Amino acid sequence: MILFLGELCCTAQQIGDPKLMVSYKHPEKIIQLGPDHYLIDFGKSFFGTVSLSLKSNHAGGLVIHLGEKLSDNQIDRNPRGTIRYQKIVMGNLLAGQGYIVKLQSDKRNTNDRAIHLPDSLGVVMPFRYCEIENLQVPIEDMELFQKAIYAEFDDTAGYFSSSNKTLDQVWNLCKHTIKATTFTGYYVDGDRERIPYEADAYINQLSHYSVDDNYAIAKRTNEYFIDHPTWPTEWLLHTAMLFYQDYMYTGDLTLIRKHYQVLKVRTLHDLAREDGLISSRSHRLDSAFMLKLGFKDPKTKVRDIVDWPPAQKDSYWKLATEEGERDGYDMGVEINTVVNAFYYHNLVLMTEIARMLGESDDAKRFAKEAEMVRTMINEKLLDKAKGVYIDGEGSSHSSLHANMMPLAFGLVPDQYKMTVVDFIKTRGMACSVYGAQYLLEALYQAGETEYAFKLMTDTTTDRSWWNMIQLGATMTLEAWDMKYKPNLDWNHAWGTAPLNIVVRHLWGITPIQPGFKQVEVQPQLGELTFSEIKTPTIMGNIIARHQQVNEKVNYTIELPEGMSGIFIVPKGYQPTKSKQRQEIIKLSSEVNKIKLRVISKDSLVDTE
Repeated sequence: MILFLGELCCTAQQIGDPKLMVSYKHPEKIIQLGPDHYLIDFGKSFFGTVSLSLKSNHAGGLVIHLGEKLSDNQIDRNPRGTIRYQKIVMGNLLAGQGYIVKLQSDKRNTNDRAIHLPDSLGVVMPFRYCEIENLQVPIEDMELFQKAIYAEFDDTAGYFSSSNKTLDQVWNLCKHTIKATTFTGYYVDGDRERIPYEADAYINQLSHYSVDDNYAIAKRTNEYFIDHPTWPTEWLLHTAMLFYQDYMYTGDLTLIRKHYQVLKVRTLHDLAREDGLISSRSHRLDSAFMLKLGFKDPKTKVRDIVDWPPAQKDSYWKLATEEGERDGYDMGVEINTVVNAFYYHNLVLMTEIARMLGESDDAKRFAKEAEMVRTMINEKLLDKAKGVYIDGEGSSHSSLHANMMPLAFGLVPDQYKMTVVDFIKTRGMACSVYGAQYLLEALYQAGETEYAFKLMTDTTTDRSWWNMIQLGATMTLEAWDMKYKPNLDWNHAWGTAPLNIVVRHLWGITPIQPGFKQVEVQPQLGELTFSEIKTPTIMGNIIARHQQVNEKVNYTIELPEGMSGIFIVPKGYQPTKSKQRQEIIKLSSEVNKIKLRVISKDSLVDTE
């Protein structure tokens, strides 16, 4: 084994594709709590167990506690929810012998629906802390490691730092979450179930792409959904989104071509009424269609979810707010605004996918259906008197979700964007950590940079990523806090929205052409006076930096060989020298330097 940056690493184990890694991490801190009683802090939670050895024999009775959370300077023995804790009592231990602490498996995350680890890896759990009691030898005679399992991951492939240290900490929290939650080789929903869900996987996929160029997990997970769809209407509508992003980031059409017919069905266009809108209550959603969708049990019920957890009246939990994470959404509607916004987005993506595959008739049909759905949403689900969307046909209620989804998917007519945005800004973070992905996307797409930045860096409420850090978590939580979801876990990658939002929207780095042959850089950096970012692509790394001093700002953007791109000039800037008016600057595969200065009118730019 090789000592490297504070951890012992062994070679990757080939376990299917992608590769799973086993690494042995040194303690960052050891604290004596009392006689023969120690707390070991490994710094970050990983999925795994503990490896130990002793220089002298130890009689039975060594007590080991593993957990994610502390309470009163020791591991919390009753952390509630699905925050993990285990107690293990070891037998006789011989000097010079290596031992792996054997854990008890959890019934729920090892059932038939869960993703199983190879038997050779044993039982694993997420933990940061190890507490030892009844240690009968000097602590110096014990060598102890956190045996961590995760998929092959390049820690140097992506980074971000800025003039806002809160944002930096939030981003790093999310990055570690992406690395640590790859332990099954799939995008799973966390340790409670260890099951892939489409919406979870979509956020996981975008965040993983932002910091690592390992595309195998996304491809593997996407194919898993072909035979294992899940019950929420909107989750089914994430299927095409997952496959589309795989193509845009890799340039590989193989999976789209292979599963094109399934993707067509998963748009749910078979459920469309004469006006083009769809409903999960359609009589067409029968047993035959469930089998067509890929469900093995034709009695499975597809239901709208909007967000999760649901309202208090629909939940067996005692929640902090009656509306749950749905902002009081009217779930009684037959035609649901959120569902149809996702449906519209699917039709737009399927139009592009059909064109890529040369399916011209399908492309024309999807484009026609998309335009019809757009028209009907804005005719039937937009309250023009108030300038906001209602939750569904016949509803009088307007929620955050019913407005942020149309805004995120480009449905809002120009004349109503201001009223929709103004309404959204009255609701705060009235959605879950999942919903935050689309709230932030909607805000950046509407140019509401300052408000989106404020939500990501909020340190004043418990509905924030900063709250997760303050609680002691080193991975993103399943929900904002225990009181918002009493069975939450501390290892849910669907909470990593800030990671991909920083790359894709704050810095605005996205592929224009499949496989990143051409990139768009459209920064909306808000109050940041400095930032630097590195994000991987299949073509190589993009490295960028910005520095603002007073009213002048300099950008440096380095593209890898073979990549070209465009830089979208932020509003309110002009050149330091040139008087030539430009909104778009061409980028080449070299170091591109752009100099701007702040103005109060449309931007003019200077490049060199």
